Amino acid sequence: MSSHSPTPKPRVAVVFGGRNSEHAISVLTAGSVLGAIDRAKYEVLPIGITADGRWALAVDDPARMAIEDRRLPSVEDLSESDTGGVLLPVSPESREVVHTEPGQVPKALGEVDVVFPVLHGPFGEDGTIQGLLEMSGVPYVGAGVLASAVGMDKEYMKRILTSFGLPVGPYLTVRPREWEVDPSAVRKKVVDFGGEHGWPVFVKPARAGSSVGISKVAGIGGIDEAFEKARRYDPKVIVEALLRGREIECGVLEFEEGPRASVPAEIPPAGEHGFYDFETKYIDSASGLVPAPLTEEQTARVRELSVRAFEAASCEGLVRADFFLCGDGEFVINEINTMPGFTPISMYPRMWQESGVSYPELVDRLIQAALNRRTGLR
Repeated sequence: MSSHSPTPKPRVAVVFGGRNSEHAISVLTAGSVLGAIDRAKYEVLPIGITADGRWALAVDDPARMAIEDRRLPSVEDLSESDTGGVLLPVSPESREVVHTEPGQVPKALGEVDVVFPVLHGPFGEDGTIQGLLEMSGVPYVGAGVLASAVGMDKEYMKRILTSFGLPVGPYLTVRPREWEVDPSAVRKKVVDFGGEHGWPVFVKPARAGSSVGISKVAGIGGIDEAFEKARRYDPKVIVEALLRGREIECGVLEFEEGPRASVPAEIPPAGEHGFYDFETKYIDSASGLVPAPLTEEQTARVRELSVRAFEAASCEGLVRADFFLCGDGEFVINEINTMPGFTPISMYPRMWQESGVSYPELVDRLIQAALNRRTGLR
């Protein structure tokens, strides 16, 4: 028998929750990822971020991270302590994670080899935690600082995609000061926009996801209420023209030889709210069509555009690209998501399942890619 000690398994810190409107969706995602990680291959450390921003050691129980009776889960329900906290390393000299309790000596939880940040929305998916991990020298799953920030900010996402020749629909950005100083001028801009591109228009928080804070506005009478709703989530607001067509999504995954696109999916027609809203996505579990019923030429085109969008924003790991297939037969890209919905019934994993990559394989591939990628400039 060999006298050598067994090689320690890589330790994966799954970080989830966060102080934003997508907190519960992140917890749902974490439950799925924790349930899929091969425990014979990896050690796992679940770390939750509460709605008020406290980092907490969470229970490793995927079953508790699910919707029950239409009630969404939270990190507060999963934290092992109401007062303790978790400190990630802040220097490349150590990858030690520490657990603290008031009046107690900090307890070392050991080093982590890679972080899987299943965070959606601001203060997680937007480059903030990615910047922290870069400073710490800890590898992590998914896009880097720049791509994460671009993927979160709909204005700059559209600017970058346009600069790389990708087709983007008409939009209008309203910055915080514009609305605060002269809302009447903003109303006129929106009315002019609607007059030029047609009503209704969509008013959205510029840096939010999961369809929160979005309003479909049919005319001037709905503008103030829509801005009030959007600004609850982000002081910067984006107004988008209605694109009439089929909603098509496509997943991109980074392989050793480069990014590759999945088979595309089609989102079902909108329900009573007139768009694919939060309730439809997460509570009512509407099913999309995978693969989408497209021609070979259309499938090839949307896959090509998806990879181009991945490259344009300097993405890494994974992306879901969302499109409209318009009446003229052309695809228009609506947005990219650098950390898309990631439960087994979410569109991104379903598209890859149909493309030959199972959910556990998808999780493993992303972890391995992160372990093999260095932090810093690359």
